[in-house]
Amino acid sequence: MKIEPREPLSVECVKQLRAISDTMELLSGKWKIQIIGTLLRGRTMRFMELKRAINGIAAKKLSADLQELELNKLITRTVKDTKPVTVEYTLTEHGRTLDNLIGEVIDWGINYRTEIVKK
Repeated sequence: MKIEPREPLSVECVKQLRAISDTMELLSGKWKIQIIGTLLRGRTMRFMELKRAINGIAAKKLSADLQELELNKLITRTVKDTKPVTVEYTLTEHGRTLDNLIGEVIDWGINYRTEIVKK
């Protein structure tokens, strides 16, 4: 059996695959999408509000992921001059562009859970 050589991927296909890779690297892990989704729904939140809203996340992991999301310009961290000091997190304009993606993830997850439960 002779195997025909395949054509290389198009420039557009390579660009799209790179975009998938970039997105997955940025949003990888169990918690980042949940953090972003929580901030999309809750707007501005303090650290402990986020921790309580995201079931099961450890404070150390939340802190690390918030730092990474801030570094990637998806959230802003604001330190309020209060006693005690209050730190608030909110999505940037760029972070809010993930709303449609998060909405699709929510819809897919709801449909998936419905499909699995009915079997």
